[in-house]
Amino acid sequence: MDLIQTIALSAGLAWASGLRLYLVVFLAGLLSNFGYLHLPETLSVLQNPLVIGVAGIMAFAELIADKIPAFDSLWDSFQTFIRIPAGALLAAFAMGEVDPAWAVAAGLIGGTITAGTHFAKAGSRLAINTSPEPFSNWIASFGEEGMVLGGLWAMLASPLLFLGLLVVFLVLAGWLLTRFWSLLSRLIRRPSRPSA
Repeated sequence: MDLIQTIALSAGLAWASGLRLYLVVFLAGLLSNFGYLHLPETLSVLQNPLVIGVAGIMAFAELIADKIPAFDSLWDSFQTFIRIPAGALLAAFAMGEVDPAWAVAAGLIGGTITAGTHFAKAGSRLAINTSPEPFSNWIASFGEEGMVLGGLWAMLASPLLFLGLLVVFLVLAGWLLTRFWSLLSRLIRRPSRPSA
């Protein structure tokens, strides 16, 4: 793999992990098994049938959990402690056999990308869950799955295009996170009305 492909793989696995970690691990292992994705030796464990099987089961569980309004936010809050470190590890190991300093740097950047993606997803889900109907939740969930599939396809087909789209996504996610933070700050600072 050349440097651009390696960077795209590292950033792509980190980004997609913030949305659907288990689906990413499942697809990376499966695609690598069938020869569609070249993983470095440091990520060859993803091809293990046990890893693919467990990731597939968890991806299916997440597929269901993510469609249930309110429960999806509970799931996301729990996944905060799994997605971010896993995304950082995937980004670091995607660099292959490199100087450990490069792997650590990739892990730090990857963890940041995963965190930004995860918190933008979780924040938008909290906002969507204020709506009483479930359809917007389902549309968002299917949209996230489509983004992961489309993002992984772009990462493989055109690493430079993927990296450009990733920059656009991260700028939008940053803007969205500042909006959520502003809204949350206003809600916290809102004085409570005295009871009569």
